[in-house]
Amino acid sequence: MKYFSLIWSALFRSKTRTLLTLLSVVAAFLLFGLLDSVRVAFNSGGSVAGADRLVVASRLSITQMLPYRLLPQIEATPGVKQATYAAWFGGIYKDPKNFFPNFSVGPGYLEMYPEYVIDPAQVKAWEADRTGAIVGETLAKRFDWKIGDTIPLQATIFPQKDGSNAWPLTLRGTFKLADSKRKGEENQLMFHWKYFDEANQYVNGQVGWYMVKLDNVDHATRVAKAVDAISQNSEHETKTQTEQAFNQAFAKQFADIGLIVTAIMGAVFFTLLLLTGNTMAQAVRERIPELAVLKTLGFTNRTVLVLVLVESVLLIVLGGMIGMGLAAVIVPIVSGASNGMISLPSIPTQTWLVGLALMAGIGLIVGALPAMRAMRLKIVDALAGR
Repeated sequence: MKYFSLIWSALFRSKTRTLLTLLSVVAAFLLFGLLDSVRVAFNSGGSVAGADRLVVASRLSITQMLPYRLLPQIEATPGVKQATYAAWFGGIYKDPKNFFPNFSVGPGYLEMYPEYVIDPAQVKAWEADRTGAIVGETLAKRFDWKIGDTIPLQATIFPQKDGSNAWPLTLRGTFKLADSKRKGEENQLMFHWKYFDEANQYVNGQVGWYMVKLDNVDHATRVAKAVDAISQNSEHETKTQTEQAFNQAFAKQFADIGLIVTAIMGAVFFTLLLLTGNTMAQAVRERIPELAVLKTLGFTNRTVLVLVLVESVLLIVLGGMIGMGLAAVIVPIVSGASNGMISLPSIPTQTWLVGLALMAGIGLIVGALPAMRAMRLKIVDALAGR
């Protein structure tokens, strides 16, 4: 662009003001890059490996349990290849800050997840041990657990029948996933539902949800309707959905990540609009005589308009790219520190595209009024008295 040197000089005419504004833009897009990456991580699509799995949970709430007696009816539903069940346990290990998902599972649960790589000998040892547990490799490394170690889980919801909150489990196996984007699933613990059902004080003969494997992915909608019809008009009506939809609903129990990110970034970008808008307005106001000279030299109104708009967009894009670049460096660090809860090697492409669109949009918005003023500027009025 032949006018780039002119735009660059105008942008840094007041270096202190421009640098301070630039830092504000960097901070805003650094925050956007980090938060939106987390949002995408929580709301990302499910894997192809789980396309043939459905989850049957209570229509009222995924915290509402379902009767175990539904299992034979679900298994008999046309289109169902296999069915099993699980129940959330919610125990803690030594300290509440050591949170990780832990739940009891029924027979055949691991068969539902062929992508979970585990030694068959370990699976047999686990199945033979009433109080045995299976954990992901990430979780085992986090706490330095070894096969045969006792994991002293403490109940927060379900005490044992003797009133004790102690649920000692024996580690019998660890599994891993080859897909780096799903490493967060290695941060979970599973033990036998039968042990949970026999030993807990309050809930017997009930499960948290059923897992259904389809004989054909194309039959998902029909099977879901048929399964839900089993409990229709009962006190335990069900809602059958894809595994991806269920996982997102489960995450939203703790917080609506999308809503939180949108609210925070809305406030940040609104403030950024005011700040950068004031900067551009002041910059153009100080350069009125210079703009008049440009018009005297033959620059058209349209050219002056474009020069100011490009200057505004350049300011936002420059700060935005620096901020997103810093976020790209920080995201893998945050991902590693999350112990697998967030699996993000870098900023997702979706976040980059949204970020670039925001940079261009904000740049055009904050530069619009100053650019219109510069375009309408009359040479005689601008140079009067000089």
